[in-house]
Amino acid sequence: MDIKNNILETIGNTPMIRLNKVARDLPCTVLAKVDYFNPGNSIKDRMALKMVEVAEKEGKLKPGGTIIEGTSGNTGMGLALAAVVKGYKCIFVTTDKQSKEKADILKAVGAEVIVCPTNVLPEDPRSYYSVAARLAKETPNSFHMNQYDNLANRLAHYESTGPEIWEQTDGKITHLVCTAGTGGTITGAAMYLKEKNPNIQIWAIDVYGSLLTKYFRTGEIDMNEVHPYISEGFGEDFVPKNYDMSVIDHFEQVTDKDGAVVARRLAKEEGLFCGYSAGSCFQGLMQLKDRLKKEDLVVCIFHDHGSRYVGKIYNDQWMIERGFLDVKTFRDVVSARGTQRIITVAPEQTVKEAVELMKKYDIEHIPVMNGTGPLGAISEGGLFQKIFENPEIKNALVSEVLEPSYPLVPFDMPVEKLSHLINKENGAVLSKDEAGNFHIVTKYDVIQSLGK
Repeated sequence: MDIKNNILETIGNTPMIRLNKVARDLPCTVLAKVDYFNPGNSIKDRMALKMVEVAEKEGKLKPGGTIIEGTSGNTGMGLALAAVVKGYKCIFVTTDKQSKEKADILKAVGAEVIVCPTNVLPEDPRSYYSVAARLAKETPNSFHMNQYDNLANRLAHYESTGPEIWEQTDGKITHLVCTAGTGGTITGAAMYLKEKNPNIQIWAIDVYGSLLTKYFRTGEIDMNEVHPYISEGFGEDFVPKNYDMSVIDHFEQVTDKDGAVVARRLAKEEGLFCGYSAGSCFQGLMQLKDRLKKEDLVVCIFHDHGSRYVGKIYNDQWMIERGFLDVKTFRDVVSARGTQRIITVAPEQTVKEAVELMKKYDIEHIPVMNGTGPLGAISEGGLFQKIFENPEIKNALVSEVLEPSYPLVPFDMPVEKLSHLINKENGAVLSKDEAGNFHIVTKYDVIQSLGK
């Protein structure tokens, strides 16, 4: 029987998946090492378990002890799983930049979570690095894992991630592309792969606001490079000891927007519901596509699962507020139609006149207006039912068959929101432009605009 003794035995051996639609503009084969298949939904499970095992072996983590760590969430989850199985407590320190989902998941597996400000220097006593170090000194029988400088981090990837990639590609890999954070994944995997074939190119993907790229290129730690960024799980404002820059061939920076947008593309076009770093990883590769040849075999590491970003990159409103989505609005829909004016009827007109207007302009919905604005509406569907009940309705006044007025919305309301207002009861929405003129948008208009 193939039975695992505990959840920790399911870590590793994650699948390698070919990228098809998103990679169609690249000249070579692109594969994704999808590590959200680990039990904690991220590649950090590998190094978390290795750090615990090494700490136990060295006598630094004792029975009943407390694991303390500064984490963006994923390392904490891996450590928490190990703690559950092995009987340790956990205190995790994270930043207010990280998604709420990450903190909630850590709490769900029994960890205590402390949130610290993001925009402070590493040596600031309020930083999550400093708070984690202080707690380790103050908490009896505890050990600070310190994933940044703990070389068991990169050892995990030297022993597992690198060999898996080599075996899964039959040694044909030519490029490894990976976001750069603590340095453990990219350095450990690169060390193994370079031993197998020194010609394999290792490309690190960084974010604007991180100092790692300039450090790689110049050897200089320039704090002027550091500024706040939204991307999660990679980029640093110092250089962790896990790095060995000699095994990395290139650093490439990507924007917060591009990483978020491409992550959403991976979900919609490949069915890979990944985190922020996966989108950034693939965006970085696309920025470097001119360096690739037809015979190349590229492996991108997709670190974690999209469930931790549902409130962020997979939330339309969050994306819109940061300018990450090119959003069409009511104004855009109206502009795309050209100079077509709104067709209205007055309450004292007859139903017959309204029907003739529907036929003439091939429309289904007409607002009923008086001098001050909309009074209600009249629609093809509503009239259809009334004519069956009373064939003489055509001679009635529009005011006698009024339907509820269409919702009045801001002229710059996003199309995505309009789609929720247009339904079986409301066949259209109205808005008023800066000049005071009314405009109407129907379901057909929304469909047409999304197709352009």
